[in-house]
Amino acid sequence: MNHLQHLSYLRNNYSCMRHGQSKANVANVIVSCIGNDSPDDFGLTDLGRQQALAAAAGSGLRRDTVICSSDFSRASQTAGIVAAALGGALGAADVTVTPALRERCFGDWEGTAADNYAIVWAADKANPGHADGHVEPASAVLSRATAFVITLERRYAGRDILLVSHGDTLQILQTGFLRMDPGRHRDLPHFEPAQIRRFHLGLCGRSGHSFLR
Repeated sequence: MNHLQHLSYLRNNYSCMRHGQSKANVANVIVSCIGNDSPDDFGLTDLGRQQALAAAAGSGLRRDTVICSSDFSRASQTAGIVAAALGGALGAADVTVTPALRERCFGDWEGTAADNYAIVWAADKANPGHADGHVEPASAVLSRATAFVITLERRYAGRDILLVSHGDTLQILQTGFLRMDPGRHRDLPHFEPAQIRRFHLGLCGRSGHSFLR
């Protein structure tokens, strides 16, 4: 379910950020189950930390930005770096860590080569509700992520909000903002490590999105 489907406006400004390069990225392995996550094994690389810091410096986000993060180590570490950078001498901004922004669970593909993502993405396009191989359906990711945005809409008004998460989760979330079929999430531009992208509600016949590098 897309909880944003019938909204005509947003009370807040949303930017979304993929985590920096992780050790799982370097190892080319799928780590999508929270029970297998380990900061030592699958957290950020040194390059990932540098990417997060550079992205924060160039983001234009304010110190009072509301920062929310996936509870996977690679995302929460990225969010912590951004929070510290935005806080400056005044200290790091607070980060809310939530499973609502968690990595999509890839089920039986867990621990296999990241090349296998493409198999799931092809199935998504045919049926966004599929759970082949115990994969979390794209439609389910859309529901939990857009429901969290609704929670933020009820809690805040007039704020800049940064959501730090993962490639699939963010691209599926963006289909929600654009009122697209979630199975088409790979039709959107790929999220690069530590990339920040501004999300806007799409209107009929309009793409409704812009990008921050």
